Amino acid sequence: MKAVVLLSGGLDSATAGAIARAEGFELYALSVDYGQRHRFELEAAARVAAWLGVKRHETMAVDLARFGGSALTDRIEVPKDQPADAMAGEVPITYVPARNTVLLSLGLALAEVVGAADLYLGVNAIDYSGYPDCRPEYIRAFEAMANLATKASVEGRLRYRVHAPLITMTKAQIICRGVALGVNYGLTFTCYDPDPRGRPCRRCDACRLRSKGFAEAGLVDPLTPAP
Repeated sequence: MKAVVLLSGGLDSATAGAIARAEGFELYALSVDYGQRHRFELEAAARVAAWLGVKRHETMAVDLARFGGSALTDRIEVPKDQPADAMAGEVPITYVPARNTVLLSLGLALAEVVGAADLYLGVNAIDYSGYPDCRPEYIRAFEAMANLATKASVEGRLRYRVHAPLITMTKAQIICRGVALGVNYGLTFTCYDPDPRGRPCRRCDACRLRSKGFAEAGLVDPLTPAP
């Protein structure tokens, strides 16, 4: 069995990849250089792909920064030190327009070429920052579209399944599941606004959700700086 896993280099996608591997799939990984303001997550994705032992790892460039509209791709300040209710409120400025749709479409194309019926991604609808393309109904809708829009599905050779195994888990539950599968979270990268050396800011939403997850899991983040 073959599966395509979308690897961002973050904690969640590494865990989703580990779950797919544990479920017996031969993995084909896809990472996307979408014009994010730093390269550190792509370096992390390569480390995670090597650890997973993927059959093939593709990194594609699709420059969503040409459109802008997000603090991750445009000259917009990344929010810091937001209260919990603000993090769970309206869609944040770190939302990248249509990013998951673009990534899943590229993953679907790779899946059709390599003959994989299964796609894995690490979206989460519990401890997440309000992104509309991280919701279960979105995943179901994309899966339905995939089975309408591809030659392999129309000809009856493949029935696509989009797996979001973390979607109803808290960040702490995700971390515990990953640790049980042997995930080395020291390989991953999470921060929205790292310094030039790639050190996390520890103040953006992504850093704070990661810190909260490790604390609630009763574990130490391997990226925690030495005292």
